Amino acid sequence: MAKKSKIAKAQRQAATVKKYAAKRAALKAAHDYKGLSLLPRDASPVRLHNRDQYDGRPHAYMRKFGMSRLTFRRLAHEGKLPGVRKASW
Repeated sequence: MAKKSKIAKAQRQAATVKKYAAKRAALKAAHDYKGLSLLPRDASPVRLHNRDQYDGRPHAYMRKFGMSRLTFRRLAHEGKLPGVRKASW
């Protein structure tokens, strides 16, 4: 489980990116890089980092499912992920 502060920071950064998305797009279209540099750093979507939606783990993140491999494995074994089955051959 990640620290609560890291999970809160990721949510805060995502909200900042969403808030400034239209303004960033307008500034980029106008080639106003001076105005773009005056926006907060966290307004850039490049600074976002994917985290597990259940426990906030940043490593081994699977984008398709929105969770880390550990959470994925646990939920798959419990049968809580539709369409996911353990492989056997």
